[in-house]
Amino acid sequence: MDKKNNFKAVCFGEVLWDVFPSHKKIGGAPLNVALRMNSLGIATTIISRIGKDEDGDNLLSFLKDQNVNSDSIQVGEDYKTGVVNVMINEKGNASYDILYPSSWDKITLSNEMIEKVSASDVFIFGSLICRDEISRATLYALLDKAKYKVFDANLRAPYYTMEVLLELMSKADFIKLNDEELWEISRKLESPYNSFEQNIKFIAEKTNTKQVCVTKGAFGAVLYCKDKFYYNSGYFIKVVDTVGAGDSFLATLTVRLLKGKSPQKSLNYACAIGALVAGQEGANPKISDIEIRKYMMLKDKKIEK
Repeated sequence: MDKKNNFKAVCFGEVLWDVFPSHKKIGGAPLNVALRMNSLGIATTIISRIGKDEDGDNLLSFLKDQNVNSDSIQVGEDYKTGVVNVMINEKGNASYDILYPSSWDKITLSNEMIEKVSASDVFIFGSLICRDEISRATLYALLDKAKYKVFDANLRAPYYTMEVLLELMSKADFIKLNDEELWEISRKLESPYNSFEQNIKFIAEKTNTKQVCVTKGAFGAVLYCKDKFYYNSGYFIKVVDTVGAGDSFLATLTVRLLKGKSPQKSLNYACAIGALVAGQEGANPKISDIEIRKYMMLKDKKIEK
């Protein structure tokens, strides 16, 4: 993309509390992405809505501590701050019970939001926020103002339709899916293909999107960028839980591509961060550049380029 350094990002969508059997942590895919982007030096704003309650107050305090701009998080009395019950299986994979309606389902459009999105370099959004028509209408309005749009599918049944997914993918400049989402969307769009690469190209052409990335869990990811495929086969890690690993992956990949780094090195670095997050508890563990370099066994002094 560009090589300037003072980039601005906006993440739009759900902010909530992930409630585990023994504890709870702040989460929501857009919030996880915003936290990781902010830690990587990108000034990031989160647009969402919370309730006027203790969970909402604690969430705002957390964002302030993390230096993430929360000026565009609306506070309303009608609905409570979002809560998701998370179950982790023996392999560390998560399943979610997402309470509806939550305050983030009711994000209403404001001039301040329009200005923030218009001034940003990248706008990141997902599909879950579209389960309610109020937040969906706000998202559609903001997409018309965004310069560069990154869509993280993040499918959560039963909260999506193919009609809405196709609309979101068609508006995006960059689409991120996992392997299960690739197969599901390809089938529903009646793709004639069976291979990974053919279906990635099929979705890129169907939605007129030049960049598509598909994550493969422990086996890395595939990036399709300007008619070329890039591969990373993954990094070994003892998985603790996978919550937020894909969010940190996307944040890192977006930041590095935004800064003009090569697609291959950007993909490698993003896969390493995703693995390190999966090796720790919670969605947003702190990970230093030194820790990443050591994990990747990089001998050169710079990971740039």
